[in-house]
Amino acid sequence: MTAHPIPRSEPGDVSLLTADDLYLFNEGTHTHLYEKLGAHLMSVSGREGAYFAVWAPEAERVSVIGDFNDWDPAAAVLRPKELSGIWEGFLAGVKRGALYKFHIVSRHRGYRADKSDPFAFFDEPPPRTAAIVWDLAYEWGDASYLEERGARNARQAPMSIYEMHLGSWMRTPDGRWLSYRDLAPRLADYIRRLNFTHVEFLPVMEHPFGGSWGYQVTGYFAPTSRFGTPQEFMELVDTLHQAGIGVILDWVPSHFPNDPHGLGFFDGTHLYEHADPRRGFHPDWNSLIFNYGRSQVRSFLLSSAMYWLSTYHADGLRVDAVASMLYLDYSRKPGEWIPNKYGGRENLEAISFIRRMNEEAYREHPDVQTTAEESTAWPGVSRPVYLGGLGFGYKWDMGWMHDTLRYFQTDPIYRKYHHTDLTFRQLYANTENFVLPISHDEVVHEKGSLYGKMPGDEWQKFANLRLLLGSMWAQPGKKLLFMGCEIGQVREWNHDSSVDWHLVEQPMHEGVRRWVEDLNRFYRDEPGMHELDCEPSGFEWVDANDSEASVISFLRRGYSTDGWILVAANHTPVPRSNYQIGVPRGGMWHEVMNSDAELYGGSGWGNLGGVEASPLPKHGRPFLITLALPPLGIVFLKSSPARSD
Repeated sequence: MTAHPIPRSEPGDVSLLTADDLYLFNEGTHTHLYEKLGAHLMSVSGREGAYFAVWAPEAERVSVIGDFNDWDPAAAVLRPKELSGIWEGFLAGVKRGALYKFHIVSRHRGYRADKSDPFAFFDEPPPRTAAIVWDLAYEWGDASYLEERGARNARQAPMSIYEMHLGSWMRTPDGRWLSYRDLAPRLADYIRRLNFTHVEFLPVMEHPFGGSWGYQVTGYFAPTSRFGTPQEFMELVDTLHQAGIGVILDWVPSHFPNDPHGLGFFDGTHLYEHADPRRGFHPDWNSLIFNYGRSQVRSFLLSSAMYWLSTYHADGLRVDAVASMLYLDYSRKPGEWIPNKYGGRENLEAISFIRRMNEEAYREHPDVQTTAEESTAWPGVSRPVYLGGLGFGYKWDMGWMHDTLRYFQTDPIYRKYHHTDLTFRQLYANTENFVLPISHDEVVHEKGSLYGKMPGDEWQKFANLRLLLGSMWAQPGKKLLFMGCEIGQVREWNHDSSVDWHLVEQPMHEGVRRWVEDLNRFYRDEPGMHELDCEPSGFEWVDANDSEASVISFLRRGYSTDGWILVAANHTPVPRSNYQIGVPRGGMWHEVMNSDAELYGGSGWGNLGGVEASPLPKHGRPFLITLALPPLGIVFLKSSPARSD
């Protein structure tokens, strides 16, 4: 960056803040603070420059320091905005691309610090910590996508999400990560080819430590500069939208790091976080916890959520670590936490904030979805606020994930003793709107890859993996799969290297990729597989009790009963001939998907395209079909339209 002439704070009454802004900010209901605080390029009386504003109520003096004034704390002193705690000023001559920080002199203990702008749109690439004066001008080309986004994101629509980490999805041959601009066409082509409907990015918000994968956020309004500018990130989202792919952003309002340039101890007081470590310090992540009871902090977080939905056209937010927000005793021993005013362990302020965030998200953007990563049995996570819920659109089904992975890691000879791991989910499947997640958390920290969790020899590992993925797509609920799992990556995820794309040159790995591609196509194109994902009528057990054979069978359907889908899964390496299953109608049942097909690397054991139902009762149904169930395989059969019921 080139140096600029040293500007001085403008003595006039230049301000973007109205009385209404101050009222809403202090009430905790302002949702667009990013339009008023931070740095904004503007012209005043014919002079170009930038308006700066920052909240620091316990500061004695605040100044803007930057490469335009030799980082001199005396060169650009801001003035207080009435009694709001906000400091503001216009600096003529500051241009786009200028580096800056706020120099804060506190009233307390002689504390002074150089802080990055909490509302910065753009930050220096780490480990540097200055903010960058920037604008958000961009010409979007996704108007037609946005017009139909509501239908794409509806509960009745297919939602198959590809979760990925921007820095380790694909790298150059010499190990460098791709920029937003380089990623855009490659990622859009790949996601579209595999028939995923959405991509979910691990946090793109600026973060100092790459090893946090983005979950230690310092820039709640800045896409990380590791991969390019804000406009280049917009281009990535735009490219995906124009390819018909939705974009979900991971958002972290649960905690933030204690880096000295960040939000912690911002003005010499615990401004954004609780002062008492029993409420303000997170023992799991060595980080700070937002004070959700402080109105201005609520406005800050509400504005961050709305910013990503509005400015970057995000189709949804996945909110991280919701359980840690809901419970005051989360990861704490007795005596290490403070009960709420009723003596309970519920974080009443956090609950109120979450509900307000969801209300505002759906009020401003009724065609998006918010999703909670919530790992407990908290009731009503994905129920509307007016019905007493938290107001999310979806909740990750962590119970399904744990039960399923535990089952599939068990040697097939012992699976009959763990049969309820497969069936228990249906006892609660309709209590929430669920996303079934196989996420990054399951393939890192020495947990091994998804392929590596599967028992048996190489053939059995691949068969088990295809069976697991087929079972996931067959279940009611939206789908989420972390990058690399779709090709059967052998090693666990490493954020410092690329997915092992060379594996798809091997037939068995390419078979897994093709299986995921076809599962997504079938899920997307077949109404019976997605229309009633979140309704009890979309699923019926045929036989949940054949633990001896480790076989389950069930029916899926959409709004029309003309399209019944029968799913049967054999969780042992023993092929089963003449396996009888009751069905609701006669006629032909066509085998439309089979994980054991040779195309996917299987043995080719199947049903020769379909079977005819016999008018004999079975499993409480008027007809039966006799199937060949492949070893460690899952088959999908679709009935012809009703003509012989």
